Order: sequence, then C-alpha cells, then structure tokens
Amino acid sequence: MKPNAEVQGSRHDGLKWLVVVILLAIAVIGNAWFTDVAILYRVLGVVAVCAIAAGVALVTTRGKALVELARSAKKEIQRVVWPTRPETIQTTAIVLAAILVVGLMLWAIDTLIGWLMTSVIG
Repeated sequence: MKPNAEVQGSRHDGLKWLVVVILLAIAVIGNAWFTDVAILYRVLGVVAVCAIAAGVALVTTRGKALVELARSAKKEIQRVVWPTRPETIQTTAIVLAAILVVGLMLWAIDTLIGWLMTSVIG
C-alpha cells in the first residue's frame, strides 16, 4: 500500500457512510428521546448502535484501509527497540538536570533584569 495513494472507494461506499451517519443520529436522538428510561439501558443502546455503525464503517474501502494501517502499526511497534531501564533512568536524569540548569539561568537573568530596572526606575 502506497502511503500517499488515494483510496478508491467501491460503488456502495457512499451508501454505507450514509447508513453510518443515520445510525449515529439514531443513537443521539434515541438517547435524548428516551430520557425516562434507565441510564444503563440508554448507554447499552447507544453502545450497541455505535458498534453496528463501526462495523458498517469498517467494511467500506476506507475502513479496510484503517484496519490495514492498524495492523501495520502493530507490526512496527513490535519491531521497536525499547530502551533498557538504566538507559531510561540516565536519560531522565539528564533531562531533569538540563531543566534545573535552564531554570536557574532564567531565574538569574530575571533577577538581574529586575535589579537593573529597579536601579533605573528608582
């Protein structure tokens, strides 16, 4: 799959996306309409309708491309060489030391400028 390639949709993708939008609208309107029903049942209904909408969306061309992207990302994450614990601790210590040094420098500059402004203004 080319990274910048335009995904060509099938003939029925527009209809499928319309079904997704209608299902999501039904979930929102149904949740607002049935305010007298227990919240548990409303939440379960919204989750069920959203799951159906997600299922319809995933069978579109762009949905299939999203699934393929997720699979590729999972494979790529498995190939990452993660740092060891000592490397992580050392890097964290270096970052904290750099933050401390920069913070002290900014404090010193601010104090010096404040002292100079107080001397000039009086």
